Amino acid sequence: MEWGFVHKAWEKWTSINVGSSTGEPLKSALLINYDPNAPSRLLSIIAEQEGINATPTEVSQFVDFVRRNKLQSENFTIGQNQYVVTSIHENCFCARSVTASEPAGEGAIIMHTSAFLFVALYDGSIGAASRAMVAVDQFAWQLGRRNL
Repeated sequence: MEWGFVHKAWEKWTSINVGSSTGEPLKSALLINYDPNAPSRLLSIIAEQEGINATPTEVSQFVDFVRRNKLQSENFTIGQNQYVVTSIHENCFCARSVTASEPAGEGAIIMHTSAFLFVALYDGSIGAASRAMVAVDQFAWQLGRRNL
């Protein structure tokens, strides 16, 4: 694992894509070390996080949700929001908060790379979701270049 590369790429990417001002497409992001083929007794580790203060318990419950692979029949929680999956794609799935405090709503994009689960949270609807997906794709592409 090239932790130095991952950390440097994360820092650079979050500096322009994650924040509370209107210019950033994401309000928070979380990178979880994840290997679906590893024994379930091995805990997934929070590799990086920005704009969120996820706990190991939260991450463990979220990873269990992903491992169960019942994306369309169960909800999941990240932070104070509960999400329902709205679309499933080859390497990612998207969700909307059912407990959103924002009038336009809140969404999540979860992407699986070969070594990580990447969680991106955003405020807003269709336009915000499009900007968030572009940001997620950019970071996933960087990891993919190193087969991470």
